[in-house]
Amino acid sequence: MATAETTRASISDRLRDYRRIIVPWLTGAGLWVTIVVFMLWAVVQERDAFVVGVVVGSIFALGAVGLTLIYGVLKFGHFAHGDVMMLSAYLAFLFLFGFIVGERPGDRLEILPFTVNDLPAADDHIWRFSFGYGLWVAMALSAAVTAGILVALDRFVYRRLRNRKSGIVIFSIGALGIALAMRALILIIWGPTPRLYSPGIRERVDLGFDVSLLADQIFIIGTAVLVTTLVYLLLFHTKLGKAMRAMADNPDLARVSGINTDRIIVWMWVVCGGLVAIAGVLLALQAQLDPELGFLLLLPLFASAILGGLGHPQGALVGGLIVGVVQEVGTTLDLPLLGQVDPQYKFSIAFIILITILLLRPSGLFGARV
Repeated sequence: MATAETTRASISDRLRDYRRIIVPWLTGAGLWVTIVVFMLWAVVQERDAFVVGVVVGSIFALGAVGLTLIYGVLKFGHFAHGDVMMLSAYLAFLFLFGFIVGERPGDRLEILPFTVNDLPAADDHIWRFSFGYGLWVAMALSAAVTAGILVALDRFVYRRLRNRKSGIVIFSIGALGIALAMRALILIIWGPTPRLYSPGIRERVDLGFDVSLLADQIFIIGTAVLVTTLVYLLLFHTKLGKAMRAMADNPDLARVSGINTDRIIVWMWVVCGGLVAIAGVLLALQAQLDPELGFLLLLPLFASAILGGLGHPQGALVGGLIVGVVQEVGTTLDLPLLGQVDPQYKFSIAFIILITILLLRPSGLFGARV
């Protein structure tokens, strides 16, 4: 009798182990197949929306890579990420034009004695872009300032929470409070009126195969590819990147091994500051400067990071592209009973993706732990 019970328990344990291995594998394989089939269908049937989705997805990818770096090193969701993106975009606007809102609606208060556009030929258009090299300079300045802001926030907020051994919920609430403060700061300084870096008609470029893009969108894709390549080289081919990955795997072991974890955290915020600033400027170039856009970005950014696998930079890149394409193509669908999907529900699609991944495969496409 005892032998039969032991055998039954052994078989039950083996079945449970097989289920733990097979079910996630089948779920992951099914998810990959679904994504590939959808992408191929979108290329054939909704080519224009697919291309725009790649543009938007490349911006999501930059933001999601920064988000997943923060989670990998500090193990909390940075809910201020979207608002930091918008703040950095507004900082670039400030460096370009040098003004904020005045005391009365419509007033402009010049606060910078010298702006980037005052440089020789800074606003002369390059190729078919709607901007000159001044935007690149403003983007670089914004990245430097944003990195400094994030390092300061870590020094005065997040480090104190770490020293108190605060839980992940406290970190997330702190980040949410910072997000609200940043949004209020943007509204106070620049007002609620949407703004553009370069008003006017933007040129389109014919790419063949009945596909055309704005010249600015080609710049967005090229910049996103270049920056993500540089981040990949940093993480996997430099000592700093190896130290970041070691700390993400096991902070205590990294500290015992002689890695200065405080310095690694500072450099992590610097890298994230650069990523988030570039992503913010590219987003404003694609759409417009809007104080509320940072809050709306949270869903696509977290959906991208979780879809790829939190803590997995390459996964965040892939996840961002997928979320961008699904959002853009999803608003072109004519669903039974529901009819045409309203473009205002675009960010709701990211929410559906987020919930679906958490229910079916919380480890994401690349099997990272959540």
